[in-house]
Amino acid sequence: MNKPLQEKHVVTCFLEYENEILILRRSEQVGSYQGRWAGVSGYIEAETTADEQAFIEIEEETSLCRKDLELIRSGKPLPIEDEKLGVKWIVHPYLFHIKDRDKVKIDWEHKETRWINPRDIDNYQTVPKLKETLAQVYKC
Repeated sequence: MNKPLQEKHVVTCFLEYENEILILRRSEQVGSYQGRWAGVSGYIEAETTADEQAFIEIEEETSLCRKDLELIRSGKPLPIEDEKLGVKWIVHPYLFHIKDRDKVKIDWEHKETRWINPRDIDNYQTVPKLKETLAQVYKC
């Protein structure tokens, strides 16, 4: 009999600049999906709202401050099951416009960034259901 999946709430934030979105390649130092492409993401801490966690993750992972960001929309949380990890991710998606993409400086959680046309997301080996998560907040 399969063990029930552990539910974990996370934010995934897409940063947009001039009709391109930022994707980040996860480093070997993170706990899951090493080497996969993703948005800015992280666990929602117990005492924090999803909205607040989105800003926290963006600042930690890209060095951008609130004044560098404009929230375009947040999407409906998306359940994504990963039997292999034993996790049911509840992904809270966000789309932000950024004013200056040259200000993005990544931390240890990522090893590479790309600015891509959102329609090209299928060309990358991403974390599970990144395309569906993006579709919650970005209409091509």
